[in-house]
Amino acid sequence: MSRVATVNQIIPFSCVDGPGSRLVIFLQGCNFNCKNCHNPYTIDMCNSCGDCVATCPVNALSLTSSKEGKSKIVWDSDLCTQCDICLSTCPKQSSPKTRQYSVPQILELIRAQVHFINGITISGGEATLQLPFIIELFQAIKASQDLMHLSCMIDSNGYLSEGGWLQVMPYLDGVMIDLKSWQQETHNYITGRDNHRVFSSLKLLAKHGKLYEIRLLHIPHVSDFDSEIDAVASYLTRLPANVRIKLNAFQHHGVTGESLNWPICSEEQMLELAARLTERGVANLVLPNVYL
Repeated sequence: MSRVATVNQIIPFSCVDGPGSRLVIFLQGCNFNCKNCHNPYTIDMCNSCGDCVATCPVNALSLTSSKEGKSKIVWDSDLCTQCDICLSTCPKQSSPKTRQYSVPQILELIRAQVHFINGITISGGEATLQLPFIIELFQAIKASQDLMHLSCMIDSNGYLSEGGWLQVMPYLDGVMIDLKSWQQETHNYITGRDNHRVFSSLKLLAKHGKLYEIRLLHIPHVSDFDSEIDAVASYLTRLPANVRIKLNAFQHHGVTGESLNWPICSEEQMLELAARLTERGVANLVLPNVYL
């Protein structure tokens, strides 16, 4: 039996989710509850409560029952206008607009784009919550003569256990990890989780040559990369020289709740943080191209 994943979205071409042009699969579900999440509707799984059905202006959602008496939301993508009223209605930070994909179905999608992409990136939500699916998919790619040239990458919050990383490691070409904050207290405030396992993941992936990129999101007066600049720089300079250090500037696009009151990060503030890191020996910095 092939593994099946709950998929929120598939982007056939992306140039910001790893090297080259990539097909990106966004899986549903996350084990963080970040106050600043730009895609909060990817955090939880739909429980088919039905609250969103009546709010759809084009009747693209319906609630059905199986023979076992279980309710299920059915989404008609042909009727859907992507108004996203259902997302704002959902009390669970979920989406009724997800699909179930098997590994063979994803492979079929990849083959349709194979001449236009350099690789596959699995993102989320938190991709590694559906690790068995990722392993089976990456195994299949590496075993296929027509697909084995594609790089297989994961975009993660870094909370996967060491055992989990070791399972997927043989089929993995690189990982992009978000380090949400330096201090545990700040990290817990932003995400609802500590950051010990994140640092463990970074250490393990760097050791095995699988750490492609570490991402730092600068939220002025909230994240602590600027106030902890010496410790952050010291850590980053000990990473392998080929690891990209990507700086992201916090903006309000997509966020909800408390974080709408947080200050956005300007280009000037971003450049100042980059300059301070550079002064302390941090190289391979990647800055935002756009500030929205």
